[in-house]
Amino acid sequence: MTTPATSVPARTARDIIGPSPLIAIEDEPTPKLIVDPPLPEPLSRGLVFIQYRAENIRIVPVFGEGALQVSPRVGHVHVTVDDLPWHFVDASGETLIVVGLPAGEHKVLVELADPRHHVITAETVRFVVPDKKEF
Repeated sequence: MTTPATSVPARTARDIIGPSPLIAIEDEPTPKLIVDPPLPEPLSRGLVFIQYRAENIRIVPVFGEGALQVSPRVGHVHVTVDDLPWHFVDASGETLIVVGLPAGEHKVLVELADPRHHVITAETVRFVVPDKKEF
């Protein structure tokens, strides 16, 4: 006699990708930012690839006061390298790439911002770019 396999309930599309962007969300939860350390293999060659993700906010190239009324909420990230007095903006939601850093210790500040560029939350990643003699 065989015993039927116990099935695990399938995860829905909403479980994986979140609510539909076609329906306004009342009382949206606070946005969260999760930033990983640089990917080890590219870093070993002096290339900084940083993966990140945001929760409760969509990363899209939409800016300005009117975009604050969009639901689900939209935003982008500001990226500052080594406390430089300037940053760049990324609205792709894809892996951040920084190249050309000299060997040594570095840090990248990733700030989650609303469509008016007001920072919601931030994460700093610290890492060491190896000496070129090492790769």
